[in-house]
Amino acid sequence: MAVSNPNPIVFDDFETPPTQRSAEELAAERDDSVDDPIDAWEVFEMIRRIRDPEHPNTLEQLRVVDPSIITVNWKKKHVRVNFTPTVPHCSLTTLIGLSIRLQLERNLPQYTKVDVYLTPGSHDQEEQVNKQLNDKERVAAALENQNLLRVVESCVYAFQEY
Repeated sequence: MAVSNPNPIVFDDFETPPTQRSAEELAAERDDSVDDPIDAWEVFEMIRRIRDPEHPNTLEQLRVVDPSIITVNWKKKHVRVNFTPTVPHCSLTTLIGLSIRLQLERNLPQYTKVDVYLTPGSHDQEEQVNKQLNDKERVAAALENQNLLRVVESCVYAFQEY
């Protein structure tokens, strides 16, 4: 199989959340008895270390995911992640989206609605990929394929030791 992007740009990891949290917010995050809302940075933390299927780098290092393009409406328990493939013709975009979706569905509280979309204008087949990634039946069918599930899980769990 040909590699979609043989020489991707690799960036440094993000150091700190883009917005400073108050002492109360930080205390609430550490206290399991407090029901504090999940924000975009926490969602980013859940997906930043997913491995790219073509390279030994994380989605964060390749800037496929970025906290600035994640939105959270915690009152409605809704998370939307946009992601940007490294090239507009990336053949593994659906696999990356499935990895993001699986990681979030396994780690966010039950009844959280998760939407995973390509960043607008970032891929040649944006409409088809978005439709596939946000159709419950298509996602379920894809993840029933044991070979595909094994590849997705290898991406999701590659950097869990961080």
